[in-house]
Amino acid sequence: MTKAPLHEATYLILTALVEAPRHGYAVLEEVRRISDGRVDLRAGTLYAALDRLRTEGLVDIEREEQVQSRLRRYYRLTASGAQRLAEESARLRSNAEAASVRLRRAGFILDGGAA
Repeated sequence: MTKAPLHEATYLILTALVEAPRHGYAVLEEVRRISDGRVDLRAGTLYAALDRLRTEGLVDIEREEQVQSRLRRYYRLTASGAQRLAEESARLRSNAEAASVRLRRAGFILDGGAA
């Protein structure tokens, strides 16, 4: 069974958690940084995605701490999440290479850059 491609936001959330566990606001900031500002998630979107990713076993809660009477939850990437991110990265690389080859053959890309 082929897995459905990850949405860009989901892909970037998983990517944001590769190096270290992060709390929600830190995930938002990391996604913004990784995407060079193209993807600016809203908190509601992020937490809905994190809940779904937890249900799927791709992320888990690392720890919780109290900060100024609010609960801060840190999320971490699971081994399954890392595997899914690696699979999606390979799929995207393969698609990008196929497009680049065709663009070069059609003369739209010269020497690795746009024509």
